[in-house]
Amino acid sequence: MNGLELQLKKRGETMNSETEAMECEQTCHGSGEQELDHIKSSIIEDDTAYKMSELFKALGDPTRIKLIYALAQNELCVHDLTVILDMGQSAVSHQLRYLRNVRIVKRRKVGKTVYYSLDDNHVEQIFLQTHEHITHK
Repeated sequence: MNGLELQLKKRGETMNSETEAMECEQTCHGSGEQELDHIKSSIIEDDTAYKMSELFKALGDPTRIKLIYALAQNELCVHDLTVILDMGQSAVSHQLRYLRNVRIVKRRKVGKTVYYSLDDNHVEQIFLQTHEHITHK
């Protein structure tokens, strides 16, 4: 069972692959060779697609989402994040290291204290747009 079939099953819908493929073959004339050639020639590079998938994978964890949400509000130190998320320091540090490796957060050191914030405005916009999409009715 593929991903689409699993999603349909969860919603109580079914898909007959042969029927749908036949319907497409009978009614679909495609988008036109010129348009398809244009899209194919401008398709995203493999390296960029991989980096984007890593970003979305990083956003696929509820704990990391909460960290990002907190950091979207304010620059915070690890201690602040442990209090906000009610988590241990090593668990928070592990998640922050992961988010730093995919350039979602950055750190700033003041003496022995390390402050974390979102890496740039793009990260905040991705997060806010995703949040808006999810809460939109």
